[in-house]
Amino acid sequence: METHGILKAFPKVKRHRPAESKEAPPVKKTTVQTVTGNVFQAVFVHIVPAGIGKARCDIFRQQIIQNGGKVEAACSPSCTHVVVDESVDKKRALRLLRIETLPPAVELVKCTWLSACISEKRLVSTEEYSLLPPDSPQPVSNDKPKESPQGTTSVPEETALQPDPKIGQDDPEETVPESPNEHLEEDGVSQDDLEALITGIKPDMDVPDDAQNVTEKPALPGKWVCAQSSKVKGENHNKHITDKLEQLAKAYTHTGDKWRALSYSKAVNALKSYHKPITSYQEAYQIPGIGKAMASKIEEIMESGHLRKLDNFGEAVSVMELFTNIWGAGAKTAQLWYQQGFRTLEDLRTKATLSPTLQIGLKHYDDFLDRMPRSEAAAIEKTVKEAAHSVNPELLVMACGSYRRGKATCGDVDVLITHPDGISHKGVFSGVLHVLHNSGFLTDDLVSHEENGEQKKYMGVCRLPGPGQRHRRLDVIVVPHDEFACAILYFTGSAHFNRSMRALAKTKAMSLSEHSLNCNVVRNRGVKVVPGRALSTLTESAVFQHLGIPYRAPHERDW
Repeated sequence: METHGILKAFPKVKRHRPAESKEAPPVKKTTVQTVTGNVFQAVFVHIVPAGIGKARCDIFRQQIIQNGGKVEAACSPSCTHVVVDESVDKKRALRLLRIETLPPAVELVKCTWLSACISEKRLVSTEEYSLLPPDSPQPVSNDKPKESPQGTTSVPEETALQPDPKIGQDDPEETVPESPNEHLEEDGVSQDDLEALITGIKPDMDVPDDAQNVTEKPALPGKWVCAQSSKVKGENHNKHITDKLEQLAKAYTHTGDKWRALSYSKAVNALKSYHKPITSYQEAYQIPGIGKAMASKIEEIMESGHLRKLDNFGEAVSVMELFTNIWGAGAKTAQLWYQQGFRTLEDLRTKATLSPTLQIGLKHYDDFLDRMPRSEAAAIEKTVKEAAHSVNPELLVMACGSYRRGKATCGDVDVLITHPDGISHKGVFSGVLHVLHNSGFLTDDLVSHEENGEQKKYMGVCRLPGPGQRHRRLDVIVVPHDEFACAILYFTGSAHFNRSMRALAKTKAMSLSEHSLNCNVVRNRGVKVVPGRALSTLTESAVFQHLGIPYRAPHERDW
């Protein structure tokens, strides 16, 4: 087992050198796995590959067999566990298994359960990893959610993630690139996800454990991030602490441990907003969002100026960071490359088999990492606007993201297009892209056409004319006018601000996405069973008003 944080749940595998095997394909050999442990003794596992990927499935199968378990080719009464990807919910799992209900005594669990067992070298309880029983009733009720003692809507927990709408519904592999900066959709995140994203709390983590903060927040709207201006952050009095925690958050991000990454990011935000330097464990623990484990780490930094946990990450993390900075490559892909023995970008260029999207991301690696000045983002918006107006002069065009939030530099540019009559936006998508392609402004297509309801999205690469110009990431999204305000809010960000807005909406039996703000939403254990009714949101301020919080201008949302 590797000792690096990234590989704790991944076994050693024989590294191959693709460059040496090109002349003659390797001959498949039937190998007999040697049993070296008893972690999975008497455990019979069927793995559903959708979303997990072939490489990880192979690693999981190898470890199960080596640790005394058995891998079943299909779901049958002899199975003890059926394992699915984190993004798969119970309904999709049954659809992939082509059955209506699971056989008795068979547990449906997330693949992270396997990782935990392998990492801890014991059979971990499935309580925190199990999906709801597939045949559990899903009552549809028009009753209002119960009120908590504080007079706020209580939000039930959910143990199953909803499928990501950007992932192919029945394909074993992802149909779109993994992107570290991909936007989160409200309906693609479970209640546990939303609470963890806001509070950093996850039951199976050694991170903030003061769960009472979750229930306190609805009772104190002023403490919600989305209810405050980001300008209140002021000076960071604890930079020596946040610098170390940010390093750890970054390490966990690049190794694919999103829960810990989010927890440390939450703690960093809380510390940056604190009004004075922290001097003790007790003082740190009193800050909302910081639990006992996090307060101990803060105390360690205060006393020693170092965080020992950072020492657990060796070469793997720096390589993961290098690889995940390639547009289209996420943690899973980076892990696979690392397991194959790749360590540099040159290794990938000369030895790895890359998809067209990854080839583009690698080709423009340095350009994409270099943040552009506001003036360049403004010029890109102007170019797209001119192309749109050449198709229809009445189209509304707006750049969002960090540019709209007033940042001095931008990583990429998101441009939204709509028409005020609610009809004439239809059909302009291909026309605008045709103009931009013909002018040479668009140089590479990453995802040329992605539909999300009535919205159409293009993801590609552009370059302004003239010497010395760099290639930049550009997204062009055409939306119906009745969705424009919610889309602007969503694509403006920041991500932390958006998560707070969506979580607040849930406490009010609402649902917020880039499409609409719905009321009278009914959820059963966090799963939406009644979508509710879309409220009128002709402007962004209407969304804030419906949620009962003061309007925050874009420059106040930079959390």
